[in-house]
Amino acid sequence: MREESPADGADLTHPRESGGEVVSNPGTEAVSGTPGWIHSYESAGMIDGPGIRFIVFLTGCPLSCAYCHNPDCMKLKTGRRVGSDEVMAEIRSAANFIKRAGGGVTISGGEPLVQPEFVRTILRECKDLGLHTALDTSGYLGKHADDEILSLTDLILLDIKSGLPEVYKDVTGVELQPTIDFARRLSDMGKPVWIRFVMVPGLTDGPDNVAAVAEIIKDIKTIQRVEILPFHKMGEYKWERLGLNYRLKDTAEPTPEQIQAVRDIFSAHGIATL
Repeated sequence: MREESPADGADLTHPRESGGEVVSNPGTEAVSGTPGWIHSYESAGMIDGPGIRFIVFLTGCPLSCAYCHNPDCMKLKTGRRVGSDEVMAEIRSAANFIKRAGGGVTISGGEPLVQPEFVRTILRECKDLGLHTALDTSGYLGKHADDEILSLTDLILLDIKSGLPEVYKDVTGVELQPTIDFARRLSDMGKPVWIRFVMVPGLTDGPDNVAAVAEIIKDIKTIQRVEILPFHKMGEYKWERLGLNYRLKDTAEPTPEQIQAVRDIFSAHGIATL
């Protein structure tokens, strides 16, 4: 997700205390529509799906990625509690523009599948407006996306953070297999997928790890593109401000030669990358 500021006054002290659990009725305050927790909106996103996107960033994530550039989104209640009616009012205000621009709505996070009912409502109402929909997810909570949610989603932006289970666990704090299972399910149902892989020198760029990512994705029949996202340090200040240990503070951003080496591994497996 994009760089944003944390919610004012939020308790941000424990990134793992976030929300792998399904949230069905967060909070008690009255809101209009299905309740949920959001971080922010972006009204003219250019990279989270085709065309110009209206992006809704939700809070809560069961992963604690070493390179996360928005640790302020890890805990559910660092966000603002809203109702789906408010979210849809924001989307409607931009609907004509994003339609003309060949875009749509992307639900991102955090991990949006922490809040499946909230996501379901937004997706359903977006489809009622004739909008293209995308879901940006790690796939770890793929079981929370039932067939209805996926039927309302035109595109999945799937982050495959590593290919070797031990590296994935080191990077994210959780297991890899649920993401593999979700990817296979998307392929079996014919759902379009964009794959994203964050390349971090010394962490995710090992040849065996990259080759393992390629092996995971090469048999997914519905992949439309594979993106290599070079590691950056734009979120480091947030970890420091939140009093969290940022283990990559001495890790340099990758060189063009390092990025090309990763591309070459994908290419050797018959996978073109962006």
